[in-house]
Amino acid sequence: MQYRTLGNTNLNVSLICLGTMTWGEQNSEAEAHEQLDHAVAAGINFIDAAEIYPVPPKEETQGRTEAYLGSWLKQRKDRDQLVLASKVCGPGEWVGYMRDGQPRLDRKNIEQALDASLRRLNTDYIDLYQLHWPERKTNFFGKLGYTPTDADDGVPIAETLGALGELVQKGKIRHIGVSNETPWGVMEYLRLAERENLPRLVSIQNPYNLLNRTFEVGLAEIAHREQTGLLAYSPLGFGVLSGKYINDQKPAGARLTLFERFQRYTNPQAIAATAAYVALAEKHGLSPAQMALAYVNSRPFLTSTIIGATTMDQLRQNIDSVNITLDAGLLEEIEAIHTRQPNPAP
Repeated sequence: MQYRTLGNTNLNVSLICLGTMTWGEQNSEAEAHEQLDHAVAAGINFIDAAEIYPVPPKEETQGRTEAYLGSWLKQRKDRDQLVLASKVCGPGEWVGYMRDGQPRLDRKNIEQALDASLRRLNTDYIDLYQLHWPERKTNFFGKLGYTPTDADDGVPIAETLGALGELVQKGKIRHIGVSNETPWGVMEYLRLAERENLPRLVSIQNPYNLLNRTFEVGLAEIAHREQTGLLAYSPLGFGVLSGKYINDQKPAGARLTLFERFQRYTNPQAIAATAAYVALAEKHGLSPAQMALAYVNSRPFLTSTIIGATTMDQLRQNIDSVNITLDAGLLEEIEAIHTRQPNPAP
């Protein structure tokens, strides 16, 4: 396993981070524990969760993922060797069941969410606590075409950051990060942290894969210059880049087979680009999934690639991507496809 420094901290995290959002929906508790055992044995020390997991988020399953992780942690004595990440959700109609229907990024909500996560995780601190998405009106989850609005932006970033700072001082959080954030949002958090002597962001967890490289447009430079490296989620585009959905295939138990709401990576342009990437991988004798992951792993602004798997075979292949180096010729061919069809699934 390879390791990279998390932001400006003294923590070294594995290049592969174990994602958990299928646990409690597509994976049982025993399967989650099996994944964890294998991942740690392979050198992974970085595990990412969220209070709303598993996905798709539902009231009846909310928190189950953290509980599965917590029951595994309870059996172990190496908590200090692991870097645990989780997230607090903001407002959204899809999480209207959270905290009496009023999930916000204010002091009360963040404290309540964190304490609940700590109980489920069977730990007294979280190494990286992240804001799952912005509270203000902006673009995330694939939304394009920013439209200025005079509508209330909700809890100010300064209040959110202040609340996180208090929890860092209490020792419940070690470091903070954002997810699904924009360049303006990241820079505003950094500006306020410097001005108010509050905790500094150490990471940005955003989507990044061969079908969606929009992180490169504004955030990559920030990640590099401000030591807020990318934690890349959806590196396989909901599994699309593995090639398993090619020619309208619907594998039993696969996410896009089970949940029709996940259509971000299946528009006609993304399907065509996926076919080109799959053909390129096969031409070079590579598994499409491993080529896609190896590309993400190689980015200089990346801290860690968050993988998700529902089977042990998928998990092993995904972890093994750290051993693959894409040569210059193959990288040029990837760029050629990207030039013909840039970011078909932003």
